[in-house]
Amino acid sequence: MRFETLAVHTGGEPDAETGAIAPPIHLSSTFRHSPDGVHPGELLYQREDNPTQRRLEAALAALEGGARALFYGSGLAACSAALHAYWREDARLVMQNDCYAGFQAQVRHYAQRWGWRVDAVDLADPEAARTALARPATLVWAETPSNPLLRIVDLAALSELAHAAGARLLVDGTFATPALQQPLALGADSVLHSATKYMGGHSDVLGGVLVFAEDGAAARNAFYARELVGLAASPFAAWLVLRGLRSLAPRMRAHCQGARAVARFLAQRPEVEAVHYPGLPEAAGHALAGRQMSDFGGMLSFTLRGGREAALAVAGALVLFVNATSLGGCESLVEHRRSVEGAHPRSPENLLRLSIGLEHPDDLVADLAQALERAR
Repeated sequence: MRFETLAVHTGGEPDAETGAIAPPIHLSSTFRHSPDGVHPGELLYQREDNPTQRRLEAALAALEGGARALFYGSGLAACSAALHAYWREDARLVMQNDCYAGFQAQVRHYAQRWGWRVDAVDLADPEAARTALARPATLVWAETPSNPLLRIVDLAALSELAHAAGARLLVDGTFATPALQQPLALGADSVLHSATKYMGGHSDVLGGVLVFAEDGAAARNAFYARELVGLAASPFAAWLVLRGLRSLAPRMRAHCQGARAVARFLAQRPEVEAVHYPGLPEAAGHALAGRQMSDFGGMLSFTLRGGREAALAVAGALVLFVNATSLGGCESLVEHRRSVEGAHPRSPENLLRLSIGLEHPDDLVADLAQALERAR
């Protein structure tokens, strides 16, 4: 079956008991077992597992082509579970140096305490990746497209380098979603998503996802981390993400269409210094993204010639674009990333990140045009 069909039907089967077309939601925190503790239904307690979550995880595994999927309370909870899953004695993490700021903060605060040695590397640079993986590693953490510079990593080549170094490759595919990119098919060992974003799709749920190519030790460790570290999500969150998956494919087509139109417009504006969007033919990662993605996504960023003040002025003059954190919802968002990245910002002072929603592209272009004019 093609992706669109899988997204609608896997995990969305009519309820066996009632025939309901919409999947049921099971909110019970506990499940009956016998006096000696045997639970024939294989369910004991909501933190460990629940029926709604199982439906979602079956769908996630199918959409990514994986053997096992696990759902968590947030994207950062999934990040934490991944570090628990892959840890071993003398663990070495090779992480992308421009990955999600929240994960970078997690690594700064906790990785050393958890026993990880960390090297931040430009994994979009093949030579830098090769140098970093010339010695043994435990886990390689890649993000493509990256946040917020939309840089593209060659996943097939990186998987070969990682495996030759004795490491596993994890790919944060949040910006692309499984609708546009299939990292496991390119050699990755696991995929991470913030389901808060495009999978939920409506800015109303928190969730994180790990999908494993094999149902082995790492997947089991990630499962125990959810149960024992307390990284669980609510059944309602699982139900909302499952609902979101059913419309993911057509939503991503619309997000991509809008982002292309906005990126082309911005690339022609004299106030704009650079546009970061792999869908532009002149983008550094355009050819590679065209090979490993089916489309270029709904995220982009751009820098302004007038520096920080110009960026803030444009963000403040926008009407349809809402100044807010997050991405992947129906509404378009703008964010001055450096202002929200905390004590260790990495984004340029003059950069704005755009999450292109489901509005008509012409209206979004018009909003950007008037904001650029007003901010002059």
